[in-house]
Amino acid sequence: MTLIIAEAGVNHNGQEALAFELVKAASDAGADIVKFQTFKAKNLVTEQARQADYQIENTQKQESQLAMLSRLELSYKTHFKLVQYCDELGIEFLSTAFDSESLDFLVNELGLKRLKLPSGELTNAPLVLQHARTGCDLIISTGMATLAEIEMALGVIAFGYTCTDQDEPSQEAFQQAYASETGQAALKDKVTILHCTTEYPAPMEEINLKAMDTLAQAFELPAGYSDHSQGIAIPVAAVARGAVVIEKHFTLDKMMEGPDHKASLEPGELAEMVSSIRQVEVALGRSVKAPTISEVNNKPVARKSLVASRTIKAGEIFDESNLVIKRPGTGISPYRYWELLGSAAGQDYLPGELIVES
Repeated sequence: MTLIIAEAGVNHNGQEALAFELVKAASDAGADIVKFQTFKAKNLVTEQARQADYQIENTQKQESQLAMLSRLELSYKTHFKLVQYCDELGIEFLSTAFDSESLDFLVNELGLKRLKLPSGELTNAPLVLQHARTGCDLIISTGMATLAEIEMALGVIAFGYTCTDQDEPSQEAFQQAYASETGQAALKDKVTILHCTTEYPAPMEEINLKAMDTLAQAFELPAGYSDHSQGIAIPVAAVARGAVVIEKHFTLDKMMEGPDHKASLEPGELAEMVSSIRQVEVALGRSVKAPTISEVNNKPVARKSLVASRTIKAGEIFDESNLVIKRPGTGISPYRYWELLGSAAGQDYLPGELIVES
């Protein structure tokens, strides 16, 4: 089954109560995981870092990233409460760490066994290495990345998984780890890679869903899709193309103030997406082309047989004037039409009677 991550992100607006409501909404929708973002704004951005254009447009407020993100932090105390609440509801808690301190907290304090590396940190080699050295399973988003950048990150991860703390990190060491059998085995065992378009909302003409196939082929890793498009069509299509993970932002209300609400699903839409994905999974079935159980039952009704078009006497020659093809399909196959032409009827037939073997 496709792993469905409901991305709460920062749509709690820094409010604990809203974070709890988001967990409940994700659980009610049937998602497997609800994911937040863990960061210390002061560790993440400089005072001069400007907002992205989509953040300015979505918040209708122009300010520094530091000011915006400071309002969106969740306390460590709230994290513990959310993990407990997720356990009670039977949904996995996940969070993305954007700095070293936050990653250490998620792993060593909250005890997470699965981590999500966001697109923006893909080239942050020290943080990528810290992720790998935790030994946790990794889900990696690749928005804004080239294949070369993804391969470099995978080299860092392979090094982190397979080398000791005494091994000196270097680009050469990363390349060697990526090329090694043990490095490749570790990646295949622990890493899932997600195609992503880093824009909120992502324009349809920039989705490039086929790139997910390219990732799977290029790196021979399980591939999925982190979606920032509007609606549910693209994540459902991604599952039909073989996505093993779907990540989708959601919110309690798209009209709430904040940078990501407008590009998110509301709870009812999230539930519809989950339901649609589960239907697609069932519909994908198996690759063998053969009649299904239902089709076998319908064959006699839908297919046709050779039938007498008028009264035929025994010994009379079958020809185009007395032989037609009609339902049901319980008699002689129409494929034998030419075989019967010119042969003699072995018995009398009434109009509409199925021809039988002589």
